[in-house]
Amino acid sequence: MAIGEKALRARITGKVQGVNFRAWTRDEALRLGLRGKVSNSPDGSVDALIAGPEAAVSQMVELFWEGPPAASVAGVETMDVSEPDLSDGFRIER
Repeated sequence: MAIGEKALRARITGKVQGVNFRAWTRDEALRLGLRGKVSNSPDGSVDALIAGPEAAVSQMVELFWEGPPAASVAGVETMDVSEPDLSDGFRIER
């Protein structure tokens, strides 16, 4: 990772599946210039791996607390990642 960049995994809980959360995450991440991926988890949460400029990553974490209009976020847990295995862009996974 370049100097001034940060990567983290986020687990978002609440009413976050079936409300367009993954597409919203991709759109917001691309707007912020982040790379990464997002997926639904079997337990009903959404998992995201995001990387990019530290300020943009922090802003994305704040946005996770809001989510798209139909979502109701109960929690956002994050964990720093030192060397994420990411290509450019942002993708939605199943």
